[in-house]
Amino acid sequence: MMKIWKPLLALICLTWFIFGVFTFSKIGYQYVGKSYFQSGNFQNELDSFQAELGPLVLNLPTAEELKSKITVSENEIEEHRNYYGSLGTQIDNIKSQYEEKIQEAADNNANELKTKLENERDAKIKDITKNFEDDEYVRKKIAAQKGALIDKYIKAVKDEAKDFAKNYSYLSYELTNVETGETFQSGDITDSNVYKITYVHPPLRTGSISNNSSHLLYGSDVYIESDVLNETSEYTGTITISKRAAQSAAIMDGYDQFKRNQYMFFVIWLTSLIASFFAWKGRKELLPTIGSLKEKESLAKLRIDIQIVFLFITGCVYWFSSHIAFEAIEYTYQYNYVRFLIDFVFKVLILIIIGVAFFVQVIWLYDRVNTVNKLSQNVQDSYLWGIGESMTDLFLNRSIALHSIVLVAAAFFGGGSLVASMMWGGGFPILVLGICTIVGIPAMIVFLSKMGYLNRIMKDTKDMAEGRLNQDVKVKGKSPLAAHAENLNHLREGVRTSMHEQAKSERLKTELITNVSHDLRTPLTSIITYTDLLKNPDITEEERKQYIHILDKKSDRLKVLIEDLFEVSKMASGNIELHRSRVDVTQLVQQAVGEHEEDLSKARLDLRMSMSNDPIYAYVDGQKWWRLIDNLIVNVLKYALEGTRVYVTLKRTTNGDAEFTVKNVAKYEISENADELFERFKRADASRHTEGSGLGLAIAQSIVDLHGARMSIDVDGDLFKVIVRIPAV
Repeated sequence: MMKIWKPLLALICLTWFIFGVFTFSKIGYQYVGKSYFQSGNFQNELDSFQAELGPLVLNLPTAEELKSKITVSENEIEEHRNYYGSLGTQIDNIKSQYEEKIQEAADNNANELKTKLENERDAKIKDITKNFEDDEYVRKKIAAQKGALIDKYIKAVKDEAKDFAKNYSYLSYELTNVETGETFQSGDITDSNVYKITYVHPPLRTGSISNNSSHLLYGSDVYIESDVLNETSEYTGTITISKRAAQSAAIMDGYDQFKRNQYMFFVIWLTSLIASFFAWKGRKELLPTIGSLKEKESLAKLRIDIQIVFLFITGCVYWFSSHIAFEAIEYTYQYNYVRFLIDFVFKVLILIIIGVAFFVQVIWLYDRVNTVNKLSQNVQDSYLWGIGESMTDLFLNRSIALHSIVLVAAAFFGGGSLVASMMWGGGFPILVLGICTIVGIPAMIVFLSKMGYLNRIMKDTKDMAEGRLNQDVKVKGKSPLAAHAENLNHLREGVRTSMHEQAKSERLKTELITNVSHDLRTPLTSIITYTDLLKNPDITEEERKQYIHILDKKSDRLKVLIEDLFEVSKMASGNIELHRSRVDVTQLVQQAVGEHEEDLSKARLDLRMSMSNDPIYAYVDGQKWWRLIDNLIVNVLKYALEGTRVYVTLKRTTNGDAEFTVKNVAKYEISENADELFERFKRADASRHTEGSGLGLAIAQSIVDLHGARMSIDVDGDLFKVIVRIPAV
């Protein structure tokens, strides 16, 4: 238990230290080395006093002074004259206003009322007519309206001055007008004071129009330029707060609150410094202990961006809790220390709990990304990374990306237009409905058609996955879906080809096992048989020699078979080393073919050779390449029809290759699939009556592959042709 409490205490100290730094950065400048009279609250109150002192006391104007400064411009005259329209319009409006009333009075035989209404109408028409005839008449009317506004303003200012004197009774001042020398005094500035400010350079500048009541200088159609009426004056002198006045004034509430806050914040800042020491001291146990908590595993199962979101939310709550705890000190004290302390301690506890939770998450997140590999892995596993990859994948096909963007934009446009039409009304909804009908319905039809085609492709893809490969996916048009359908068809063909090749491979594997068993068992059976015969003591010496000769022949046959099988296996696996050199292929062919000329004659085969007089060179392993040529000639000896011609050709092709060709007429019917002759133990003689291992062409193919050359077989009826090509130098 003590193991977890030490790092937990370090986290609590860290949270308290951060809170101390937060409060110091926010208001430290207001309390460190400052008194209440240097605080912002008092300065704001003093600024308000100075701003209203001039217009309410020092520079309080009379109504006559303000009225003497009234001016009426030509624009004001025209605006007043045409405020309700032209002369004819205004007269018609007056007549229409009184017409119904006069008619009603006449119908009721109220002649006196009728006469009164007609006189009112005529007086207004006369007044309006005179407005358009006499500018001075209009000017006097406007001046009278402005005078009425000034009277209203002066009355309001006098009431405001009474409140001003009451609210700022604790301030004493003695100020002298710089221009007139007139002195204004309130209270006794010589009393012992707690605050004093002297205005000499620069002097106190005050206006003559109160900001609080200046709005009264504006009428519905009349405007008095306050900049013209508001004259400023400069004063020198002193403003003080006496000790006696301060003790009895409400200002002491602000003073007491300032001192209490100052002491409280000093305690917080001092304890936060002490807490920083304990947090630093416990830092070594902090990371391993917090990082090993079992609760970490639950959060680690989430992707890193979700964990960051949780951390961000916790951080926001932590920041908000810091503000609440700060405001609990700064603003919420209400003359009840017990309630204040309970409220403050509760909010600080909440702050510490949330702060500890925040820093625990920070430690867990750090432990998750403290190496480059961890960071890279977590970033790639995040939701945002997946979304980014998806957005990137969207543009792999520009057509699909364009269609998607247009579709989303159309949906947003349609939704926004619908909302706008509901808000604006009028003819706009009809316009939106028309656009949606013209554009939206065809777009919907196209979209549904594409979705239907997509469903068809998905169904055909499911059939392919279930093994039904006999039907193509329908390709419609040239859209990305059509291209995808075509790719699926190519994939289907590839799967069918692969299945065919797999079946062929299984068949050839079975044939290989059968052929190997047959070719190995035949000489081995002979060896066993003749060995048993040699065990008979009654056989003659001549028979014994004959049996031994047969055993020797069959043993050699078995040895050659095994050696060929071993060699072709090594070549097929690439586990063989080539010793390449610049070899004259022409000479190599002549030597290899020359060794079999006598055998070809005995087999009644007519050899026809065609080679260039100039040497043809290639980089080959001479021994292996000789083996290749020898195998091809031996293949001719075994399977060529007696009494036919054998053509051996070597030439340089136009593309710079050395081309070696062997052509003969086969004595056995050859399968149409000639490529299978390259398989091990595969023979043209399916009955396997001829000598040989069935590995000659397989070895030749392996040698060609090792050299990076090319070999092909062409079969045209009984005509068998092998072509080998290798780059010449």
